[in-house]
Amino acid sequence: MAIRHTVLDPEGLTRPAPYAHVVVAQPGRLIFCAGQVAEDERGAIVGAGDMRAQTAQALRNLGRALAAAGATYDDLVKLTWFVTDMARIAELRDARVEVLGDRRLASTLVEVRTLYRPELLVEVEAMAVVQ
Repeated sequence: MAIRHTVLDPEGLTRPAPYAHVVVAQPGRLIFCAGQVAEDERGAIVGAGDMRAQTAQALRNLGRALAAAGATYDDLVKLTWFVTDMARIAELRDARVEVLGDRRLASTLVEVRTLYRPELLVEVEAMAVVQ
């Protein structure tokens, strides 16, 4: 049985892009991925000072985490973003579309003072559903 993802656009709410206010996924197994950042496999920062490069690396790391659980980007239903500079959101969105395409997911974006390493600009955590 295939996992079905339904995007809802509730009346009275804007129709955002590229995210969705509500995503319903059924049936399936939930996968929760911890926050991923722009580090390579040795822990070195990828894209120092570059929000777009760091976002792309964090998403590639998320892809690896999903694969370990038998999932892909297609199984994503929710992303939570933590950024250190909301003014750079266009760079984040460009990288998100580059890596994930234009699929609409439930999404939250939060500006934080700092991440666990001061060189990091973005962190993304995710929820996915697989059969």
